[in-house]
Order: sequence, then C-alpha cells, then structure tokens
Amino acid sequence: MKRQLFILLLLLVPPVVYAQTDTAKLDIPMQGGMINYEAKALIKSRSVAAARDKAIQWMVKHFPANKTAAIKKRTDVIIGEGIFRVNVNRNGNYFWLKFEIDITMENGSYTLNVYDFYEKPIEKGISNEYSKIGYRWWDYRRGHPWSAEDKPLFIGLDKKSRALLASFKTAMEQ
Repeated sequence: MKRQLFILLLLLVPPVVYAQTDTAKLDIPMQGGMINYEAKALIKSRSVAAARDKAIQWMVKHFPANKTAAIKKRTDVIIGEGIFRVNVNRNGNYFWLKFEIDITMENGSYTLNVYDFYEKPIEKGISNEYSKIGYRWWDYRRGHPWSAEDKPLFIGLDKKSRALLASFKTAMEQ
C-alpha cells in the first residue's frame, strides 16, 4: 500500500511542478546583449529634410523634454531621450523607464533605434535611483526574477516600446 501511494505521488509531482512554472516567453529584441528595439522603413514621397522635420515633430510631441533634440545635420541623425511609466501592480507601484532614441535617415530610408534602458522603481522601501535594466532582464530571462514585479515590468516595457515604434511609423507615413 505504501509503495503504491509512493508511486502515485511520483506520478503527480511532475505535473504539479510544471503547472507552477511561467510558460509565457517575452520576445524582447536584443542586440549586443542589450535591449534594442529597431524599426526600418522607406521614406515615402518626401525629401529627407521633410522626413527629418516630421521625425523631430514626432519626438517633441511624445517627449517634450526633447525640444532641443540633438541633430547632426550632415548625417541626418536625430538623437533624443524618452521616458515612460509602467504600472506593475494594484498597490500603486510603478517604474519609470528612461531610454535613448536615435533616428537615422539615409538613402531614402529611416531607422529608429530605442535602446539603453534604465529603470527607476517607485515604491516604498526601494531606492529611487535609475539603474540599467539589462542586469534585471539578464536574471529574469534565466529564471531568476528580482521580484514579483519583474514580469509586469518587462511586459510593460515591451508593449510600450512596440507602441512607440508603431506610433513613429504612423507619423512618418502621414
């Protein structure tokens, strides 16, 4: 009887353990070991100068702090900084995510890069300083999350970054 109970227990343990694992995979793009979102497209029926002006308008609209976005006119590169908020739970905790934006225009096309992410937790008991999110992402994707808020943080980062790319593409096509 004890042997049968032991065998039954051994048969049930693997499904219980598997049911507790998080099977959702996040497809956050990386380049050189760092989080890097990139969008490329052709500049449609518009000069590079007009496209550059459109890109600057988009950047200032979405990130007003970039009113003085650095522009390298000879190479048609627009460099700025973005920030957005990601809510992670119902207790009011959230993260500020700060990142770099580069928009390069050449040969009738543009490339938008969103990279160099920093996170700043806003919650009780946590130091409210910016730190590179790459270390946290490295541990999370290897199955060692720093906290229960890591999953909503990375889901929010991915959703907002992809929405940002889509917004830029829409603005450039108008």
